[in-house]
Parts: sequence; structure tokens; C-alpha cells
Amino acid sequence: MSEGILYLGRRDVLSVLARIDPAPIVRRALELHGSGKNLVPPEAYLGWSTPNGGAARSLSMPGGFDGGDAGLGVKIINSSLSNQTLGLPRASGLTLLFDRETAHVRCVLEAAEISALRTACVSLISAQAFAAEPPRRLALVGAGTLARAHLVLFAKQLPSLEDVRLFDLEPARADALAAGAAPLLDGRLRSVGSAREAVETADVVVTVTTTTAGYLGPDWLAEGAVLVHVSLDDALPETVLRADRLFVDDWSLVCADDHRLLGRMWRAGLLAAPDGTDEPGSGSRRVDGEIGEVLVGAKPGRLHAGDVVFVNPFGLAIEDVALAEAVYARACELGVGEMLER
Repeated sequence: MSEGILYLGRRDVLSVLARIDPAPIVRRALELHGSGKNLVPPEAYLGWSTPNGGAARSLSMPGGFDGGDAGLGVKIINSSLSNQTLGLPRASGLTLLFDRETAHVRCVLEAAEISALRTACVSLISAQAFAAEPPRRLALVGAGTLARAHLVLFAKQLPSLEDVRLFDLEPARADALAAGAAPLLDGRLRSVGSAREAVETADVVVTVTTTTAGYLGPDWLAEGAVLVHVSLDDALPETVLRADRLFVDDWSLVCADDHRLLGRMWRAGLLAAPDGTDEPGSGSRRVDGEIGEVLVGAKPGRLHAGDVVFVNPFGLAIEDVALAEAVYARACELGVGEMLER
């Protein structure tokens, strides 16, 4: 048992991530969640206004798995919407891994790269689990760090893709991302002039924006489409209500949150819990289940080829912990990182 704490900075994390296939790791975390073999307590949210009047927040997200040598830890991820104007990444943070026996911190890792990659992994897993057939047309709304993480992962993992459309409210940013990622998709990627143009023919739609005003209506989505609603408020409430199937990653976190669309809809009586603890009222609907339950076969996903499936991943710390554990193990094998005194 080491007496020190291994520190892995951004370069270390990126170096090790390049040697790991992340999707099976994140999928296994979701499967354990679907089997109830996980620890997902409430997260802590700290929000404030920056001196320039922008919105900033810090999330503390603990999580882990039951028994054995499985991981335990916490992700602290901070974000300021004004960072873009300063030429800085929007998000930064740290993930801490705990020793199960002593509760000592044994590793501290830069969190933003792992967080972006695990988010893209959940979108990929959702596309694979809920699409009626291998996706051919992908829409990405938003062209920031998360969008790039999705493009890199999807290009590697979804050879079926024939057409990838990218939209951002800042066309220059979308064009720059499309140009930078073009070699990954060999001419299949292009930026388009509106969100609707990106979305309306897509098999899989992923929203990765910072908007706080809904715009994506149910009539935008093609028959059989999967909408992975990563960001907060892109979809209108009627898009949620009219989806044929509706899934989250963890209902307890979703309904406890008053910053995101589904949590607000539940508070307004428009959504009911997937476990049947409350009843949907007039004009409302029940959430159909959690992603992990579908992955382990406890609940059905898509019922018909033409179903529109709405997936709302809140983002679970267990995904970050699982991926961080894999990075930590490989870093120890490679001798990567700096050992700090405890």
C-alpha cells in the first residue's frame, strides 16, 4: 500500500486515455448501476455570479461500487460560461480516488478530459442501445469540447456513419471544429446553417450546448430518431412528452435537480417516476426507465422501429470513477504521474 498520492495532470491523463478503450468501461458502470450494485448519493451544487456577471458553478459528485476492490471516489467539476470569452476551457476540476480499506485518497486526476470522454461514451452507448439499426446520420448541436469528444469517439466506434451534421450559434466555431475533425470522418462531416437542418434527418441527435432556452420541438425529429439530451434545456417540454420512449441514467438525481428540464417537469407534475411511486396526471407521462436497466435486460428499450427515443443522461460520478480507476491502474503500470507526499 503506497504512502503517497499519485497525481495525474492533464497530459498524463491524455497519454493514458490514448491506451484505453473507454466505452466498455463506462458501459460496465452503467450495467452495475442497472443491477443496483452502485453507490450514487446526491451531488452538491454551488452556484455563483462571476465579477463580470457570468454564471459559474461547482459540482461535487461522489460515487462508487459495492464490494471487492471496485472504485470509490468523487469528481469536483467547475464551470464558468464566461470562460470562452477569456480563451479558457469552460470546465476544469479534479477526480479523487479512495482506498476502500483506509479511506485515504490514493490518486488525484485532472477531471475535465475524463468527464468529457465519459459523457461521449454514454451518448455512444445510448445510440447503440436505442437505435433501430446502426446509425447512419448523426447531428451534433454545439461545437465545444464535448462536441469534439463525441466526434472523436463516434468516428472510431460507429463505422456505419455516413453523414454527420454540426451546428453552433457561432458559425466560425462550428466551421473550425468541422475542419479540425474532418480527417476523422473522411468527408462525412459538415457544419450547417441551423439546428433544425442538422437535426431533422438524423438517426441520432446529441445536444451539447449551454442554452437555457428550449427550441427543439417534437416535429424536428425524424421517425425512429434517438435524441441524447446531454445539455440542460435544448428540448421543449412537448418534445419530452411526445417521445415514444423516455429514459434517464438515474431517476433519483434527475428528479432532485431543479436546474435541468426533466427535474423541472417532474416538479410541475408533467413527469412521473419510472418505479411507479407516483401517478402521471392529465397531460403528463411516466419515465420508462434507466439506461442501465435496458443494458442488463431488466426493461425493454425501443419497442418499435419508428419509436422516437428521448435519452436524458444526468451524468453519473460512477462513470468518472470507473474510467479514472482504469487510468490510475494503467498509469501505475507505465510509471506515469507524480507521487506526492501524503
